[in-house]
Amino acid sequence: MREDEIVKASGAEVLKSRAKDIDYCISTDTRTIKKGDLYLPLKGANFDGEKFIADALQKGAAGYFTTQNIILDTADVIFKVNDTLKTYLELAGFYRNKINPTVIGITGSSGKTTTKEMLYSVLAQKFKTVKTFLNHNNEIGFCQTVFEMKPDTEILIVEMGMRGLGEIELISRYAKPDFAIITNVGSSHIGRLKTLENIAKAKCEIAKYLNPDGAFIALNQDRIKNTAEYSGEKIYYSINDVKVIEKKPAYSKFVYKNQEYELSVEGEYNIENALSVIETAYKLNIDYRTVKTGLFAYKPIEKRWELTDIAGFKVINDSYNANPDSMKASVKTFVELYKNPVVVLGDMAELGENAVQFHREAGRYFAKLNCKDVKFLTVGGLAREIGAELEKAGFFVKSFDDNQEVSRYILANLNIGNTIFLKASRAMKFEEILEILKRGNKL
Repeated sequence: MREDEIVKASGAEVLKSRAKDIDYCISTDTRTIKKGDLYLPLKGANFDGEKFIADALQKGAAGYFTTQNIILDTADVIFKVNDTLKTYLELAGFYRNKINPTVIGITGSSGKTTTKEMLYSVLAQKFKTVKTFLNHNNEIGFCQTVFEMKPDTEILIVEMGMRGLGEIELISRYAKPDFAIITNVGSSHIGRLKTLENIAKAKCEIAKYLNPDGAFIALNQDRIKNTAEYSGEKIYYSINDVKVIEKKPAYSKFVYKNQEYELSVEGEYNIENALSVIETAYKLNIDYRTVKTGLFAYKPIEKRWELTDIAGFKVINDSYNANPDSMKASVKTFVELYKNPVVVLGDMAELGENAVQFHREAGRYFAKLNCKDVKFLTVGGLAREIGAELEKAGFFVKSFDDNQEVSRYILANLNIGNTIFLKASRAMKFEEILEILKRGNKL
């Protein structure tokens, strides 16, 4: 962005200037800043990026933004603004309009990262496409994603996360999506938002600035349909619209609207994620063969159904995150498809005052599954509540306080040939179990 574009986008005051036809890249991180970049120092409750302005210049930054009239001689260009995060969003919004791609926003209580990756796998075959990196789905991640676009970018896929009301609306305001996808509304973040109705309200903020000539694409849930405010086309889908032909480990085949598709992942919830991709792709006039090929090419990213062989065991790590809905769906899929199953469950976070009840409900749900041969291992005080419900129903259950305890038990008591499934919230750090298993008895 040129100096005049920066001023036009943000209303910044120019404290120091040089040739106005120079294009600048924006960086918020002195660890990765490149020569000639402009440093934009973000602020938070426990950090102040303006303390690192001199460091940014030493590493080659051409200039910087400041809220405090900081003027350093080694800078070629300096901009003064009132709020650096707001400025970052304004610059990203300006650049989004300058490149003018088709923008697809994705949110949901679970499945949004998987859906984003599936959609990219399809769209990138035909269009020059940029997507949110990993799960960098807050307002800062949105800006970073926007600035990854090259001038020839045709599609921008923006994953939108939230922890409270107003956060998705803020991202949507600057993203101005042409299409919006809501994968589902469940109990994730209910500890903060208190009710499912509030969660639905927060997710449906994605439609606040949605192009009226675009489309709102969502799971067929009453709480979404009763909340979404959008005057344009609405498309709803569900697993009930599908004929599942084949289900096995790392493979699904299904028919949707008279067309057959395959996925190289298991689980009906992944089929549902694929339906939103199919609907979006056809709105973009992508042909059936390209959609089919792109869906089958999708592979899960780190900590999402990640299958590895460790110490003679097959281990599926799905511990990137967990909420009651995603835990129920993934465990159901696992016990239906895998032989010699061992399920390791950890605490689910951010469930608020009803956290114990949510864990007990999960246990009662698992107790109704046709899976008496499954061994359940729990880690943490809340997950112990899941185990207690399963024990009442006659299941094999062992409960542990930490990752080292459960790892020792696995190494000492399970048979080679068991398939182990790991599911917990990220805070449980289940990757430690993988590391301990890799070390074997060298604990």
